[in-house]
Amino acid sequence: MEMFRFCKFCLPAVDLLRSGMIFWRKDKDKEAPDAAPIVPPVQPDRPADREGETWVSRLGMGLGKSSAKLTQGLTDLITKKKLDQDTLDQLEELLITADLGPKTAARVVSEFAEGRFGKDIGEDEVKQALAETITRILAPVAKPLVVTKPDSGPFVLLVCGVNGAGKTTTIGKLAHRWIRHDGHKVMIAAGDTFRAAAVEQLKIWADRAGASFMAKDTGADAAAVAFEAYQQAKQAGADILMIDTAGRLHNKANLMAELKKIVRVLKKHDDSLPHAVLLVLDSTTGQNAHAQVETFKEITNVTGLIVTKLDGSARGGVVVGLADRFGLPIHAVGVGEGIDDLQAFNPEDYARALVGLKS
Repeated sequence: MEMFRFCKFCLPAVDLLRSGMIFWRKDKDKEAPDAAPIVPPVQPDRPADREGETWVSRLGMGLGKSSAKLTQGLTDLITKKKLDQDTLDQLEELLITADLGPKTAARVVSEFAEGRFGKDIGEDEVKQALAETITRILAPVAKPLVVTKPDSGPFVLLVCGVNGAGKTTTIGKLAHRWIRHDGHKVMIAAGDTFRAAAVEQLKIWADRAGASFMAKDTGADAAAVAFEAYQQAKQAGADILMIDTAGRLHNKANLMAELKKIVRVLKKHDDSLPHAVLLVLDSTTGQNAHAQVETFKEITNVTGLIVTKLDGSARGGVVVGLADRFGLPIHAVGVGEGIDDLQAFNPEDYARALVGLKS
């Protein structure tokens, strides 16, 4: 499965992810004659990289808490009986408790009931049907990040999210993939200038990934960091510039002003900057993730989502609700702290793991 592909100005519609865990796709539809697409080598589908363990099996284990809650509820609910309204009502409540949210849960139950109402059903049939319905909801948002490095400078990726969502580790993991697997030159800029610890941690991840690093003194103007980082990345011939940002939602006004200033200042270099804005979400926050998406969409043009910490969450259903409500591309999900524990989002694998089915 491809996770990232280059396009110069935006995130156009692309083929849905199908199988495998490859981050890049050969750019067949270059938007501008002078664009220089980044084309990585093809990697095998669903590689086994931990003593025979595949990414799909790790995803299943990572979603274990979420699927256990849902599976136990289904076991208690379904006892090989006819599907009646009472059972549907209970199923809807179960999906709500699994963090799909009321609206999405109602949609799933409605689609599930079509052609099955009044018929005998069993637990395995219910799981299979739910997985198929959830896959249909997730499929439209399972898209790679489409990027094309312009000749004028690096591709600029602005990374947003509340403090503690996993921005730093996500940046490090992406940089590692792009550098070690795809051979690209990456620079990371520390735009969260208010927390010295955040800058230090980001530097550690940059060194680990082999990326160049740019930071200024604590308290420095974040927009100035972004502006200078672009200059340095361009001079150094970097393919990708990743800019970390602060996530102080308790002071929304300041956060909004800072992010808007970063975007405004970057556009002084090139009006197409930033090329993409990624929002990193911590799945353990459950329905609060919806509020975070709303807030950051109000502040800046969020172009895609990455969902982290699924291995520590019983709220994996929130991904389904986010897809149904916002329709934003979901580029990747994370199920651990390991440098390879961030992989491309596959809707079918995710849906089956969520309801406790093996792929």
